[in-house]
Amino acid sequence: MNLALWIAAGLLAAVALTGGVTKTFVPREKLAAAHGGGWTGEVGTAFVKTLGILELLAAASLVLTAALDIAPVLVPVTAVCWILLMVGAMITHGRRGESAFVVLNLVYLALAVFVAWGRFGPESFTG
Repeated sequence: MNLALWIAAGLLAAVALTGGVTKTFVPREKLAAAHGGGWTGEVGTAFVKTLGILELLAAASLVLTAALDIAPVLVPVTAVCWILLMVGAMITHGRRGESAFVVLNLVYLALAVFVAWGRFGPESFTG
C-alpha cells in the first residue's frame, strides 16, 4: 500500500505542478480562452496567480516533504487541502456546465482522499 500511496501522491503532485505552472506563468486572458479555463476570465489575475503558487507549493509538499524527510506530516495535510480545492473546482465547473471537468476533479479528489486516509492512518510517516 505504501507504493500505491507514493504513486497517488506523485500523480497529484504532477497535476498540481502542471496547474501551478500554467496559472502562475500563463496570462489570464490566454487561460480564459483555453478549454476548461473560462472561469479564469471571471476572477482577478491575482486570484489565479495565487492559486497557481499554492498549487506549486502543493506539488512540492505532496512528494518532497516525505522524500526528504522534512515535515512528512505535510503530505496528508496537503491532501486534505487538495480535497477542498477539488470540491471548489467541481462546484465551479459544475456551474459552468463543464461535466467532463467535474468528473476529472472527482478523480483527483478520490486520489487525495486515498493519500490523506493512508498517510494519516495505516501508512503514516510518523508510525
